[in-house]
Amino acid sequence: MAPLRFSANLSWLFPELSGFPARLRAAGSSGFEAAEIGWPYAEPPEALARAAREAGLRVVLINTPSGDREKGENGLGAVPGRQAAFREGLEQAVLYAKALGCSRIHLMAGRVPKGADRAVENLVGLLEPINTRITDPRYFLDTPQQAAAILQKVGRPNLQLQMDLFHWQIMDGNLTGNVREFLPIVGHVQVAQVPGRGEPNSPGELNFSYLFQLLEDEGYTGFVGCEYQPRGDTVEGLSWLRSYWEMRGRPQAGQ
Repeated sequence: MAPLRFSANLSWLFPELSGFPARLRAAGSSGFEAAEIGWPYAEPPEALARAAREAGLRVVLINTPSGDREKGENGLGAVPGRQAAFREGLEQAVLYAKALGCSRIHLMAGRVPKGADRAVENLVGLLEPINTRITDPRYFLDTPQQAAAILQKVGRPNLQLQMDLFHWQIMDGNLTGNVREFLPIVGHVQVAQVPGRGEPNSPGELNFSYLFQLLEDEGYTGFVGCEYQPRGDTVEGLSWLRSYWEMRGRPQAGQ
């Protein structure tokens, strides 16, 4: 039973620092071995790759472009009429992934247009259900059951499920049962407390000591992304992770 591996989501963590290179350095100094970047496209891929190497980090996840944010887009994979833009964005994501040595791309489904049917489509990629109760009421993909049905229909072993426990708790709860049911098709995990989306040890509904142990017991070997909003200084807020590492016998950064 191996300890979990954690990646710093730099679109969320270290907001006190400007630019992803600085955040990569901070993540490396904080003891992370990996990072994920939601949308890295404002900076050249070569510069990000160099910064990741210098920080001693693997980049393990990026998202496809979100589309036109000013028009309310949040991904394009399931948006009718935006197929060409989605393909163009996917090509850009692949270019960045290759430069960064990143093996996983979250293909963002996007929002259901007003008046459109939420019918299942032939979507492909690392699919993440996003809750429609709090975060994005119009997002196309909002439950693990829906995502699993798409993956089963596509039937390709390299297309997997992205499990964000924040979204899963809000939509369905039953995390023990859902983790056990869907973990065989999960390619990446993300965590944040519910409902405030803060650090795992912040006040909220989820018992992460139990959930981390559950993931270990079920044999999960991928990365766990820290996609949460720090309540204060990011490094100080990583006390939960330092405690986890200490309990698993991992040396702390600087030791």
